Amino acid sequence: MSRIGKCPITVPAKVQVAIDGSKVLVKGPKGELSRNLPADVTVSQEGETLLVTRRDDTRTSRQMHGLSRTLLANMVEGVSQGFQRRLEIQGVGYRAQVQGRNLVLNMGYSHQVQIEPPEGIQFAVEGTINVIVSGYDKEIVGNTAAKIRAVRPPEPYKGKGIRYAGEVVRRKAGKTGGKGKK
Repeated sequence: MSRIGKCPITVPAKVQVAIDGSKVLVKGPKGELSRNLPADVTVSQEGETLLVTRRDDTRTSRQMHGLSRTLLANMVEGVSQGFQRRLEIQGVGYRAQVQGRNLVLNMGYSHQVQIEPPEGIQFAVEGTINVIVSGYDKEIVGNTAAKIRAVRPPEPYKGKGIRYAGEVVRRKAGKTGGKGKK
């Protein structure tokens, strides 16, 4: 039995779950998410908890058991509390600002980089160097944060660029200067 898969998912009072065969629909105050789960697992609702069970003991059903439970737990958490991802900008002259719904980045290029948020995603900027990506779908929040980071990933010599909050960038030594082969 999967240790993650056999854990029950508690559903908050403000969240409604509708199960229709392999399709699960979760509604909450933040939004609405639906997902088709694999045929190897079944979802049952008992009061305020959801249980994910697998149909047999084959390798693929064992693999899908824990995955399906985690995806379902993320859906419930997303529509009730939401997710957020924090990014930090480091570098002289690098900054971010929100114009309307779009995020505008000045990252040392000859032009400003504008990023339009997908549906259900909001941008916030604290100061000019801390960007917060928030939304109710964990997958879209993570993908949007990765696209922002890809505009100028942190470089290893000075550490300039966009990084996740708490990310450690391995630094390299630069040139030694002067002493070498002649």
